[in-house]
Amino acid sequence: MDPLTLVVAAVAAFALAVLSAVAGFGGGVLLLPVFAGLFGLRVAVPVLTIAQLVSNGSRVAFNHRHLDWALIRNFAIGAVPTAVIAGIVFVTAPLGGLQRLLGVFLILSVVWRRMRPSPRAPSARGFIGVGAASGVGSALLGSVGPMTAPFFLAYGLVKDAYIGTEAASAITLHAAKLVAYGTGDLLTSRVLVLGAVLAPATMAGALVGKHLVRRISDRVFVVLVEAGLVVAGVVLFLDL
Repeated sequence: MDPLTLVVAAVAAFALAVLSAVAGFGGGVLLLPVFAGLFGLRVAVPVLTIAQLVSNGSRVAFNHRHLDWALIRNFAIGAVPTAVIAGIVFVTAPLGGLQRLLGVFLILSVVWRRMRPSPRAPSARGFIGVGAASGVGSALLGSVGPMTAPFFLAYGLVKDAYIGTEAASAITLHAAKLVAYGTGDLLTSRVLVLGAVLAPATMAGALVGKHLVRRISDRVFVVLVEAGLVVAGVVLFLDL
């Protein structure tokens, strides 16, 4: 591994984690285009999965007293099987098609954020469906946080309960993805080292961003982040 590439990736992981914490986006959506450009999509997705697993684990540890276990269980029932199946598909799918799909997803995530209606409060059982859809999207595209977070919020979770429950649900999803990637020999030593090195940078950025939220206007950051997602989506789709 090129040390310079590793440093660039760590700086990007830290900076984008800060930005995502301030803007309210999932860091995975922001980091995936950067990792894909540095390592290639087939390496970027499992590396990002490891980083997210570690990051979500820390949030669960900090908020373990406020977890909603019924939601976590139902989310896992839907997410685990679909994440494994979609992860196996990711291992064998044509890389060019996946890259274009990721580009479309990034653009649509911005459109969806701008146009989505407020979701109705789902039942606890409804999170089986939320988990199933998340499993497919996350295994193929790396992260679907901006799509799923509104459902946790609409259910009525706030503050520590929201942060911990959403993170614990994501852990079941990412763990299932790693199983699928492992069956396809994607969890190489390079991927494991990259994930281990970049996870602390992501966590540190999230911590710094948490302290900056009250000091910096999130409105400007949201616009910048959305613009970045659109540009990254176009670049990936057109393979520039």
